[in-house]
Parts: sequence; structure tokens; C-alpha cells
Amino acid sequence: MKAVHAFVAGRVQGVGFRQSCRQTARRLGLVGWVRNLADGRVELFCQGDPEQVDDLIDWAWSGPSAARVTSVESETVPVDPRLADFLIQPNRAKTGDQRGPG
Repeated sequence: MKAVHAFVAGRVQGVGFRQSCRQTARRLGLVGWVRNLADGRVELFCQGDPEQVDDLIDWAWSGPSAARVTSVESETVPVDPRLADFLIQPNRAKTGDQRGPG
């Protein structure tokens, strides 16, 4: 099993990115979450079969047709055994909270 935490930049909010990401992740059999950030990026965490995780990160470079992705920063991180689905999380407020969901 592999887990990745990623940040996607560009025109990625207001274009259905989170919904498309959730749909793609579920189709790939992944669990995790995705959310908008106050700075205009999208943050995501996914885990599952290493090849499927890599496929989702590759997908993030294009996203849905209305998105215009300029960068994807990702890193391999520890697996979160509590996750059982791929969800859209509430947007991160501008409070300086640096923690992920959970």
C-alpha cells in the first residue's frame, strides 16, 4: 500500500476538480480526501495500490476539462489506516491550521 499527500495549483477551484478527483479515486479503488485551500490550490491525500495512487497523481496534472493545472507537488507519506472511502473535505479556513483531516 502507498499513500501520497499532494498540492495542485493553477485554475483548480470552481471547475469541478474535487468532484472529479473523488470520482476518479473511487474508480481506482483508492481512499483518502480532497479539499480546497484558501490560497487557491487543492490539497489531496490518497492511498491504496501503488500503481493506482500513481495513476491519480498523473490524473491530477490534467484534472477535469475546465481545470488548468500548473503544478502538482506530491510526497509519499505514512498510510492512514482509519480511512475507508474517498471524501470531499470542508475547505481549509485561513486560520493557519496546518493539519489534515482527522
